[in-house]
Amino acid sequence: MKMKSVILAALAVLPFVGIAQLSAPPENWQHLDKMKDGYFGVSADKMYSNVLSGKKSETVIVAVIDGGVDWQHEDLKDVMWTNPGEIPGNGIDDDNNGYVDDVYGWNFIGGKDGRNVDKDQLEITRIVAKYNKQFKNVDVSKLSGKEKKDYNRYKELEEIVSKKQTEAGASLQLYRGILESVESLEKKIGKSEVTLEDVQNFKTDDPQLTRAAQVMKGMLAEGGTSKDVKEQIQGGVDYFSAQAEFQYDINFDGRSVVGDNYADSYQRYYGNADVKGPDASHGSHVAGIIAASRGNSLGMDGIANNVKIMAIRCVPDGDERDKDVANAIIYAVDNGASIINMSFGKGYSWDKEAVDKAVKYAMKNDVLLVHAAGNSNQNNDKTDNFPNNKFEKKGLFGPKKAKNWIEVGALSWKNGEDMAATFSNYGKENVDLFAPGVDIYSTIPEGGYARFNGTSMASPVVAGVAAAIRSYYPDLSAVQVKDILMSSTTMTANAKVKVPGDDETLVPFTDLCVTGGVVNGYEAAKKAEKVKGKRKKAFRERAAAAASGKSVAKGRA
Repeated sequence: MKMKSVILAALAVLPFVGIAQLSAPPENWQHLDKMKDGYFGVSADKMYSNVLSGKKSETVIVAVIDGGVDWQHEDLKDVMWTNPGEIPGNGIDDDNNGYVDDVYGWNFIGGKDGRNVDKDQLEITRIVAKYNKQFKNVDVSKLSGKEKKDYNRYKELEEIVSKKQTEAGASLQLYRGILESVESLEKKIGKSEVTLEDVQNFKTDDPQLTRAAQVMKGMLAEGGTSKDVKEQIQGGVDYFSAQAEFQYDINFDGRSVVGDNYADSYQRYYGNADVKGPDASHGSHVAGIIAASRGNSLGMDGIANNVKIMAIRCVPDGDERDKDVANAIIYAVDNGASIINMSFGKGYSWDKEAVDKAVKYAMKNDVLLVHAAGNSNQNNDKTDNFPNNKFEKKGLFGPKKAKNWIEVGALSWKNGEDMAATFSNYGKENVDLFAPGVDIYSTIPEGGYARFNGTSMASPVVAGVAAAIRSYYPDLSAVQVKDILMSSTTMTANAKVKVPGDDETLVPFTDLCVTGGVVNGYEAAKKAEKVKGKRKKAFRERAAAAASGKSVAKGRA
């Protein structure tokens, strides 16, 4: 394969790490209406100007469980939840909830000394590291039947991790080499901003510069700048650097700064109050999609117009840990969240039971969970993706699935066969619906804005629509809101699309998700008008108290 093809093919698998496409739709395309505007957005503007016009709403708290949120951002500071029972910065747990100075939320991957987890392993690596201590020098012939089963799994996963780390190292060298070649090409041409014409006119016998010119031509021809090209390639360097240097390194330890007893999945009180953390790009982007201040002439508008964002940090650069996810969900429920957005996921689970108990706690307390389906263009009906709505221990009469859970795939702004995002996971049984998730323009730290791609962006679009419905129709329960969103999706009649990751196979959109459609705020609001609410009075009072700044009773999963 030629160098140009190698780099372009490699870049094609990176959209989920936050790299924007070189051509792009309107910055607000996720809000637009297919019939009126030509983009398959969620008709949010139409929802507000028609069905919700003149109606009163109640403030809804949406918890963003993520890698951190810049609570000082110009477009987020007015929509941040603040703990009414906490006095900022006094070092005292004023509301006696176990968390000191949790003004904007809580950080479950930080230490009492203020340090934070930035980078961490993937879950599969942690599992291999655990088994490695148990089996590294073991005499296999002396193992019991169960131990041999664990040993065989260990060797299988160890091979995967070793192979992935080796491949990541090779890819890292490739990207670094390409970036160096492109920078050398710019120096030879003598311009800091190289154009397509510059590259086409450039002549050289140097094979390294020739390859760089091929790469530049291919990417500049798509409408980007040389700065865009370098940013794309740098994205590849960062992505594979993370994999090679810590995500697949069984000896890496990013957890020690927390100081918790990691073996105890039910330990509750650890972490610190720094909800921004070392890199809040992803979480800030998610928060902005849901609730960036509407109509303030700054940056962009969120989907929901009467929302407070509760920031809960538990996702590092690597895989989140089940203990932290469970505690994040419980914290959100205890502090009045009506909706929780979870734009993260992984292929292996350390302690699914702990997460399941937290999900059941949210379900018991009428909290809606919205989760990103993942970005590996895999079929979630056939491949594990955690967390999920299936309970590991079902019990004889207990629920088998969480009824308060929505799983979200990503939609592209492109029409026809290319509607499904190429990276999106899908599943006729395990992905509920799709939402805009490509080239989504939203908030990033330090007052910035950027376009990101991923089911991580599609999930908060759905959370935003759900928040609008719960805000204007507060008598509706979490399960009712899910049912309304599921039963009001829209899609082009008889639409056939490419299977994500497969440019040749066309399938009905109904093969990609349960509903066969895209969430639509306008249609959801119309349906909500006709549904009689079933939300229990206690839950309504609890949510209203939290939103108004009154104390909320704390429970335990």
